[in-house]
Amino acid sequence: MEYVQERVTTLHDLTDPVPDAPTSRTAVVVPMTEREYAGLAADRVLSVLERVEPARVVVPLRAPKDRVGPFCEWLSQYDLSLDILWCDGPRVADLLDSVGLNDKRGKGRDVWLALGPAATEEYVVVHDADTKTYDRSYVSRLLFPLANGYEFSKGYYARVEDRRLYGRLFRLFYVPLVRALRSESDAPILQYLDAFRYALAGEFAATSEMARSIRAPRDWGLEVGVLGDAFGIAGFDGTAQVDLGAYEHDHRAVSGPTGLSDMSESVGETLFRTVADHGVAPDFDTLPDRYQTAADRLVDQYAADAAFNDFEFDRAGEREQVAAYADAVAEPAGEDRRLPPWSDAPLSPDEVVEAAVADAEEVSS
Repeated sequence: MEYVQERVTTLHDLTDPVPDAPTSRTAVVVPMTEREYAGLAADRVLSVLERVEPARVVVPLRAPKDRVGPFCEWLSQYDLSLDILWCDGPRVADLLDSVGLNDKRGKGRDVWLALGPAATEEYVVVHDADTKTYDRSYVSRLLFPLANGYEFSKGYYARVEDRRLYGRLFRLFYVPLVRALRSESDAPILQYLDAFRYALAGEFAATSEMARSIRAPRDWGLEVGVLGDAFGIAGFDGTAQVDLGAYEHDHRAVSGPTGLSDMSESVGETLFRTVADHGVAPDFDTLPDRYQTAADRLVDQYAADAAFNDFEFDRAGEREQVAAYADAVAEPAGEDRRLPPWSDAPLSPDEVVEAAVADAEEVSS
């Protein structure tokens, strides 16, 4: 148990708190894919939210059309004010195409589609649906800073399960890459990105104004993109990070589709675009070597920490992961395809809801 403060306000779990928070003025966004259908983790999340009683729960759903009907029927059993937005229907595609936004699909795009409707409430909380240890305190903890003058809060937790260290993409890619960038520049944006104890956590809360200001990357770079926008909007003084205690997620393979290696490419691209937004121009000729040096040092530190706790630790396997992620340490190519903030979007949240609901009804009937 510790109480160290970072450059951003850090709220610690010292007493297992469930603080007072404005849940009745909050929309909770829970992105789901077909793999969450009737799953134990998703069921726990939704069952707990029934007791939290937020104003609304918005589920942006990415699933093939033959799964939409069963998914909607399953979700209807929960006693929640629930909005289901099927993100993959033809009307949604046509709507986005009409304004030049129908491009790559992914988690970031799904969450962006939900943020517009969700931001009609005073506060917005976003979190994943694959959390096996989900607790009713999480929404309150994320909201507490917002009710006390902050504009943005980010969840953090230790990814420790089965006597192993997880959180591999964060530990072995994000952290050493940010440190490598800081070895060249100490720009405020890099200090901000380095202040978060688990920057790739999917759990955050924002005021509706900030939620409408997020330029969401389309896929796995969402969490980093949100931090970049939070820096510009809330800054150090308007940001808090909140200890969510024990947290168990599903684990992904390193290789293969939607594996951690693919995710590292999205995270890296978004990170480089984010720092460029704030005037940082990395030396990409030397950055891969500096990343490797920082990552090797961290692997040694994690090995010592694991041994101290009598955990299993595969040092060679960790270094293999670093090598797999190294290809993502490269200057972004192509056009920036981040989605526009809802405050400046060429369509309305009501149009998205109308199209997504009509698409779902058509394939569910």
